[in-house]
Amino acid sequence: MSQDDEVAELVHAAAGGDRAAWEALVARYARLVWAVARGYRLDDADAADVSQATWLRLVENLGRLRNPASVGSWLATTARREALALLRARREAPLPDSATPEPTDDTQPEPWQRLVAEETDAELWQAFRRLSARCQELLRLLVIEPTENYAVAATTLSVPIGSLGPTRARCLATLRSYLREPGPRRPVGEERSEA
Repeated sequence: MSQDDEVAELVHAAAGGDRAAWEALVARYARLVWAVARGYRLDDADAADVSQATWLRLVENLGRLRNPASVGSWLATTARREALALLRARREAPLPDSATPEPTDDTQPEPWQRLVAEETDAELWQAFRRLSARCQELLRLLVIEPTENYAVAATTLSVPIGSLGPTRARCLATLRSYLREPGPRRPVGEERSEA
């Protein structure tokens, strides 16, 4: 199941009243909503208000989303609108300290997008380091820095060429399971090695 399918399934389940699905959505996107709110230089209390209002809007619209797989984008847009509404209500402009806004570069990602990408990368590498040394080596050869062909990888790893695909699938499944574990990630020094 692709990540988009998984997200769409969570949205549909949450819309049907599944509390676990709702909690999974919140766990997945809470940092995104918070980062967007804080991107408007709101203090913690105001950012919390924007976050709460954003989640309330999602509850109100959960069953009407046109593209449930894009709920992350929907949440980011809604958080942005809620932050702007809060600032307008206070008659504050979300501008830098200078009176004139800086020109925007539409080719660059939003600050919250960079933050989410950095956090996602950090979680991925932390989970990767939990894999066995053999899985790490195999994934480096086949995925991260791919060799020219499977024969080279099989020779490097001293395994039959036919075992590379199934072993890679098991290693990737283990990596995905680490990424799906609920709760805070272990500090790097406390990670266990499996797979």
